[in-house]
Amino acid sequence: MPHIHWVGTGLSAIPGIKQLIKNGHNITIWNRTVEKAKLSLKDLNPEILEFSIEALTLSLEANDILISMLPGDWHVPLAKICLQKRANFVSSSYIAPEMLQLNTDFKNANLACINEVGLDPGIDHSMAHFLVNDLKKSVRNKDISIDFISYCGGVPKIPNPFRYKFSWSPAGVLKALKSPSKSIKNGEVWNVDRPWDAITRYTAPLPEPEEFEVYPNRDSLPFIKQYHFDPDWQINQFVRGTLRLDGWAKAWSNVFAEIESLSFPDGDARLQEMSDEFWAANAYEENEPDRVILCVSLSAESNSQKLYHKSYVLDAWGNHESSAMARLVSIPVATAVEAIKNGDIKSGVTSAPDTPDLVERWMKMVNSLSQHLEIIDHLQQN
Repeated sequence: MPHIHWVGTGLSAIPGIKQLIKNGHNITIWNRTVEKAKLSLKDLNPEILEFSIEALTLSLEANDILISMLPGDWHVPLAKICLQKRANFVSSSYIAPEMLQLNTDFKNANLACINEVGLDPGIDHSMAHFLVNDLKKSVRNKDISIDFISYCGGVPKIPNPFRYKFSWSPAGVLKALKSPSKSIKNGEVWNVDRPWDAITRYTAPLPEPEEFEVYPNRDSLPFIKQYHFDPDWQINQFVRGTLRLDGWAKAWSNVFAEIESLSFPDGDARLQEMSDEFWAANAYEENEPDRVILCVSLSAESNSQKLYHKSYVLDAWGNHESSAMARLVSIPVATAVEAIKNGDIKSGVTSAPDTPDLVERWMKMVNSLSQHLEIIDHLQQN
């Protein structure tokens, strides 16, 4: 029977590990600090070993499943070890170009290398696949104009003056603020150098509509193909982005100004200082609830007539058992592991499942993890 090797027990890992243990899977936990992992999993007492590449490589056997919850730089090296040992690989991270280059090797070995199976990326993909499939079934006309948005954010359930709290090192958030983005706006490619140059307001269609601030994130364009958009569709808007509490831009204006003034790599030291300061001042307190909002919307019109407009909306918050972020990242990862064991995931380097049956299974799982999950037909409401 395939053995599961879960590497990394950070704050977003524990609920998924617990699910696999409770479901009776054979699992070994690998962590740099064994005592820390034992403390997080003390009620379940799994096998926990000190992580090293050498020890992990020796332990891996054919058809095992390795989950990497380490920083992104680790994923490709660990995936290559999986190929060497003929094991499967899982991560919640975006597929790097170097990972995609391993696709043929994983296919030839009949092994799964599934990525982007967390929250964002992950659950947002499942929502998008559902809506695209639903549009194709509902509207046969291909001469249509499409608007697609996908916004996700983790925010404090109880807003603070900084309009944000950190559940892990702020360094990653600060580095992301230096990154350009690419999306489609008014039918044209929209390149943005910094997020604060593209902040707009968005009213999320929650039971009580709520305004947030949003901005494009990364390069949205490859996901047009990943979501199986029909090549004949005209795309007016396509954006995958980040969602923040109303007032976030104002609260962070000084942060934006300082990041803009830094030159790199010399500025890396100051960025780390800022990270340490924010971690001390704006980390979640013990048992303080976080909140995750995810909204994916797809609309289509022809000759100025709206033919389709639906949104998939999620709202979840932390409880005494786990944070919302931890649940929504790690339990989908655990679900992907179980899908590999059941033979439901195809071989090769892939992202979150896109077949209707697996999308349905994923969204049933997501429904059990959130306080609110709804598909809204805006045309029926009007």
